[in-house]
Amino acid sequence: MGIPSQTAIRNLIIRALSPNDFASLSPHLEELDLPRLYQMSAPGMVTDYCYFLECGLGSVVAEVKGGRKAEIGIFGNEGMSPTSMIMEAPTTPYSTFMQISGRGYRVRSIRLSHAVEGSFRLRSLLLRFAQVMSVQGSYTALSNATDKIEQRLARWLLMCHDRSDGDKIALTHEFLSAMLAVRRQSITTTLHVLEGLHFIEAKRNEITIHNRRGLEGFAGGAYGPAEDEYRKLIGPF
Repeated sequence: MGIPSQTAIRNLIIRALSPNDFASLSPHLEELDLPRLYQMSAPGMVTDYCYFLECGLGSVVAEVKGGRKAEIGIFGNEGMSPTSMIMEAPTTPYSTFMQISGRGYRVRSIRLSHAVEGSFRLRSLLLRFAQVMSVQGSYTALSNATDKIEQRLARWLLMCHDRSDGDKIALTHEFLSAMLAVRRQSITTTLHVLEGLHFIEAKRNEITIHNRRGLEGFAGGAYGPAEDEYRKLIGPF
């Protein structure tokens, strides 16, 4: 099956390509399913492909020796990974994998690199997305350093909701614990707090957003700057 028309593709980066850039890349786009935990890049390994999600949620995780790790970024159909390719770095120090299963397109990194070399507009678009991810990571660091766990989880749930179809998000307590670098019991307690405020409903392997506006107010200022940066630099989010 061939690649659909540019307007039929859900990935917002691909949709934002100029017609010429899309024509250059489309023959090299490979559509594929992306199951949960599918790894898109690993620390220190040369990345053969770049990925553009149509649905699902990708997670960027930093890890040190001894197994300590924390999520430093997420992306969905608004973006691509790894952004290291845009910076002409053949490897990345982070792990990138599917946190929620989905589907998307991949293109060989060398093909995308050649396309970037030949198109100022394509290079500019991908650099703008790299800037968005940098802003997201900065506010994740701010939130981790200054916010209570309840606010951190509220922000993270909003970011997941932005990239989900509907109000139900398939997440486990264990995964939330690993991503926020806190104990599982802390996640359980915090979810109960957010439920008590009637923002969410938590069930086994699933969280439903009931009051997004309330969740936004509760999350505080660390949610919003990266999303605003995306709208400013790329378009509607």
